[in-house]
Amino acid sequence: MSVSIKSPRQIELMREAGRLLALVHKELHSALKPGMSTWDIDRLGETMIRDFGCIPNFKNYNGYPASICVSVNDEVVHGIPSKKHLIREGDIVSLDCGLIYQGMHSDAARTWGIGTVSADAQRLMNVTRQSFFEGIKLAKEGNHLYEISAAIQDYVEAHGYSVVRDLVGHGIGTHLHEDPQIPNFRQRGRGIRLQAGMTLAIEPMVNAGRYDVEWLDDDWTVVTEDGSLSAHYENTILVTKEGCEILTLLPEEEQ
Repeated sequence: MSVSIKSPRQIELMREAGRLLALVHKELHSALKPGMSTWDIDRLGETMIRDFGCIPNFKNYNGYPASICVSVNDEVVHGIPSKKHLIREGDIVSLDCGLIYQGMHSDAARTWGIGTVSADAQRLMNVTRQSFFEGIKLAKEGNHLYEISAAIQDYVEAHGYSVVRDLVGHGIGTHLHEDPQIPNFRQRGRGIRLQAGMTLAIEPMVNAGRYDVEWLDDDWTVVTEDGSLSAHYENTILVTKEGCEILTLLPEEEQ
């Protein structure tokens, strides 16, 4: 496994790729409302990405047909946008997307409630988001990769939820998916030692019920096997000597 260390110039470009993607997510969140289709969400997101002079890196990636993965309620990830799929009051909607800016990639995901959602749904979204921040407390030079994984799982399970095992985070940079793979659950070893200049996409996927998932007939959409709700939260981060820098959050979103 070869994990790339990014140059100062590459880091500068990834910061801008991340900033632009954060703006896309902000606009998509503002636009979400009952009655709009998941296809509408995809169209809005792709238009924004292209208006920024960037390329949507999900579109046609391994055959995926859209720019924004839109996953609703029990859909974990990779939901394919459709004109027929309308989001409704009380739904939770996960948006996962990325872009390429001058050859460098960014990737981030958010889960939002539509209108008024149940207390259980809101708690699931809150825990999923916070599990990311618990994980990245360990993301600094000298620590080991799987310390992040263990911290995410420990936080999620302490709140009564489960972490998806079939899908993981990843390195990112000149390609959307690079080494290393980053599980959101404990591993036997400690994993590689982190170095400043590594860029990683950390992305907890958390189910309200069991962690088991299955793929629908479209070969993309992943759903919870037991029909429980699922939430997803992801950012692209830069490992530094002191800790990490989140590249896909706007200043007002940071903790």
